[in-house]
Amino acid sequence: MLWLWVLLGVGALVFLWATLIERNLFTVKYDSVAILPNGAKPIRVLHVSDIHLAPWQKRKQSWISKLAELKVDLVVDTGDNLGHRDAIRPALECLAPLIRIPGVFVNGSNDYYEPTLKNPLAYLAKPSIPAQQHRLDTETFTRALEVGWLNLNNGSGELTVNGTRLGFIGLDDPHDQLADYDSIEEPKNVDVLIGVAHAPYLRVIEELGSSDIIFAGHTHGGQVCLPGGRAIVTNCDLPAKNARGLSGWKTAKGYAFLNVCAGLGTSIYAPVRLFCRPEVRVLTLLQRD
Repeated sequence: MLWLWVLLGVGALVFLWATLIERNLFTVKYDSVAILPNGAKPIRVLHVSDIHLAPWQKRKQSWISKLAELKVDLVVDTGDNLGHRDAIRPALECLAPLIRIPGVFVNGSNDYYEPTLKNPLAYLAKPSIPAQQHRLDTETFTRALEVGWLNLNNGSGELTVNGTRLGFIGLDDPHDQLADYDSIEEPKNVDVLIGVAHAPYLRVIEELGSSDIIFAGHTHGGQVCLPGGRAIVTNCDLPAKNARGLSGWKTAKGYAFLNVCAGLGTSIYAPVRLFCRPEVRVLTLLQRD
């Protein structure tokens, strides 16, 4: 019986670590990719995703409010910023320093509806079905973001950053079946084309495949991973090995990099992270070899 008590003790310690400690160990991951034209200055991109903010999460709010100190040139927010019906005001307050930096954003399903209780084991079988219950005041939230950032929900736009013309194409949340793939008009005569979507479904990668790089979130990096950080699920049809970080994809439209951010939060009904620290990513865009 001793082994059973040891096993229960270890399980309890793992649970406490995952629910009380690791999910609050926010970190910044760094990487680089060479996609800029020759002679272009480097561009530091801050990729923020899946904050899932609740009003009582003061530590997370404080940490986010200091991200502008990273001295980035561009912010890409891939959605699911909200995690509670009363999260709009605190989310805007902690994002305020970043909204002063040039940026773009798309929405995730949690930016439209408050989270609901779900069976976590169901994620092992198939992607979750969004529960459209209490509707959030998404319009107020997005209008505040638009003060400094481009709204790319089924849209496009351009920004010049460090002398390089960046074109953007974006989708509203594919997981909630809000993506309108035929409505996007790609910018012309830009130096680099960037795709942005919340959920990195394989169709999303194909549709945005003319981009030099695609930014996405949604997967939470697997959220509960095997030792070493290997994801078990992605909550979409993206392979588990690509649940976070940088990867390359050959599509019918060309070759595109994919940068997936594991995000900063969890659902308030599943406040656990294991072998998958909450993160933002700083990706430096460099000139091509």
